[in-house]
Amino acid sequence: MPQHFDDFDDFDDLDASDSSDDEAQIRALITGWAAAVHRGDLAGVIADHAQDLVMFNVPAPHHGIRGLAAYRAAWPPFFAWQAQGACFDIESLDVTAGSDVAYAHALVRCGTPEELAEHPGFRLRLTFGLRKERGRWLVAHEHHSFPHD
Repeated sequence: MPQHFDDFDDFDDLDASDSSDDEAQIRALITGWAAAVHRGDLAGVIADHAQDLVMFNVPAPHHGIRGLAAYRAAWPPFFAWQAQGACFDIESLDVTAGSDVAYAHALVRCGTPEELAEHPGFRLRLTFGLRKERGRWLVAHEHHSFPHD
């Protein structure tokens, strides 16, 4: 007699466990990325990013940054600005993972003490699209934005 998925008591638990592990891996990847951004650690920022990455960022170019080399080149001006005392702290992070693709979104306190004092609720919005390659999660898409009033 053929077995059906209903015959496996632990099937749902296995699926949930795999998903939880992927979510934990992605959460660690993104929090590690944010820590590297905060430190101004370019090697840490570009780690775990796909070669064909696409990023839509707050500053120009508004048509996006394509490829890891362009992504790498975009960070030094941000690091120079951040060195003036700006923070980059994840406030919330939500992750949804499938078996080989995932997305995450976060709110980040990002600003100088003066900017945050003037606009205490102002948050940078981040969205990540990830894919799993050879068992490893990579960021394939990033979108950074600030709300526009």
